[in-house]
Order: sequence, then C-alpha cells, then structure tokens
Amino acid sequence: MARKKILLVDDSQTVLMMEQMILKKGAYDIVTARDGKEGIAKAVEVKPDLILMDIVMPNMNGFEAVKQLRQQEETKTIPILMVTTRGEAESMETGYESGCSDYVTKPINSVELLTKIKNFLGE
Repeated sequence: MARKKILLVDDSQTVLMMEQMILKKGAYDIVTARDGKEGIAKAVEVKPDLILMDIVMPNMNGFEAVKQLRQQEETKTIPILMVTTRGEAESMETGYESGCSDYVTKPINSVELLTKIKNFLGE
C-alpha cells in the first residue's frame, strides 16, 4: 500500500522538526514548505493526502494559501489542518471561512494531532 503524503507548511524550522518527529510514528512521506506560496506550489506538484498549514508566515499567510488551494482543481479536496499559535475564536473562524478542514493550536499536542491526521487519512 502506498504511503500517505503529508505536506507541512511552516516558516519555523523548529515547528517543522517537531511535526516531523510526531509524524515519524506513522509511515508517512513528508514534504515541507516554508511559506504559503511555496506550500501551494508543493501541493500542486506532489498532491499530498493532507496538509498541515501554519497561519503566520512570510510572503503569504496560511489563510490566503488555503483560499488559493481551495480554488485549484488539483488541490481543492485535500484536507487542510491549520496548526497555529492563533487559538482565538476569530482566527479559527477565518480559518474555516478560508476552507481549512480542522484546527490545532500550538504548542502541539502530539496525541491530538496524530488522532486528527489519522481521521483525515482514514486510518
């Protein structure tokens, strides 16, 4: 069975490393991007099964990236999990309005994150 591909989009190397450590528990192929623009390009290129998207990033924020991913045929159905420090209701609302599938706040709770990922990937 093919391994599931997960795209991690975050401008923080520390967060990317932490997410990769958490995901090592599952057998996933991990692709990373450092901002929204790169995230969109990688998503179109590799067609991941799931995207973990930060909000506050240079060049293009996560809300804008999610909106653009939702407008493209190749990426509009990929589940997108917002992973962010912005836990206030307003940000969550904007996230869902942009088209994200779910929302996880940092500091990341690895059990919560893995549970959500497994649900989205049907595992």
